[in-house]
Amino acid sequence: MDFRTIITIPNANQKISHTNQLMMLGSCFTENIGERLHNAKFKVDINPFGILYNPISVANSLDRLINKQLFVEEELFHSNDQYHSFSHHSRFSATTVAECLQGINERLEQSANNLRQSDFLFITFGTAWVYELKETGSIVSNCHKLSDKLFSRRRLTVVEIVACYTEFIVKLQQINPKLQILFTVSPIRHWKDGAHENNVSKSVLLLAIEELKQQFESISYFPAYELLLDELRDYRFYAEDMFHPNSTTIDYIWNRFSDCYFSKETQRTTTEIEKLKRSLAHRPFNKTGEEYQQFCQQNLNKIKHFELAYPDIDFEEEKKKIEEMND
Repeated sequence: MDFRTIITIPNANQKISHTNQLMMLGSCFTENIGERLHNAKFKVDINPFGILYNPISVANSLDRLINKQLFVEEELFHSNDQYHSFSHHSRFSATTVAECLQGINERLEQSANNLRQSDFLFITFGTAWVYELKETGSIVSNCHKLSDKLFSRRRLTVVEIVACYTEFIVKLQQINPKLQILFTVSPIRHWKDGAHENNVSKSVLLLAIEELKQQFESISYFPAYELLLDELRDYRFYAEDMFHPNSTTIDYIWNRFSDCYFSKETQRTTTEIEKLKRSLAHRPFNKTGEEYQQFCQQNLNKIKHFELAYPDIDFEEEKKKIEEMND
């Protein structure tokens, strides 16, 4: 007997390989899968604006990337001894205007070019709740711990999200006709909104994505939300806060994602790369010993083999690490 409900995920029509350029935008779930892709040596650009939770903030970020619109000093504000952008995560904040703008705009220019070359765009929605800055009426990506009095809070509607993304998907198709767009909804519950409000929010996101799928052949949906909430459905799959998925869960969702979007060859390549990176993570007892020197040479030989077999994969980081291990 099967004691859990299994989510059936159809195989993707277009598979992801190490030759593809990928871009990922959205909530922290994007970062979890994005990090796995990066570690497996895929060419992936992860959250060039930092973590984004709501659909409008993601769309606003896409708009800046599509138009290559750089940020200017007037778009920053000063708080707690740092300059911030309402369009960015705090990882882009800095102590001077020049440093803040440099970090923001260098990443924007790089990612604007990557978007035009990307084969797949992954978008993860976290919540339909948004915060609007009262002074301007604009939806912010991050409140940067400012007073609640500066913001008003509301929930987006399905119509609002669909209308926004219909416009942007057309623009994306114009600058990159080959682009495939994969939507997910983060399974992480926004409990501070309340149990019912969180469920309504997630429902809005799911309905909006479903309507977009009906309109565009280039859109697909990966059921990360359903995998955790319906298939795993047990607190042993959560971290200590009981809201975020733990490492076992991320491993499982990553494996289901791989089964769906990777060819058998790509899966084998990814497995071998993961083995290599685990090997390089070992710390030696004696760096000067012959056994350790053999270990380093064996890994260098593996990398040379990979480079011959997979010329599209960059192993400079791993080779540099082996050199540092030998110093």
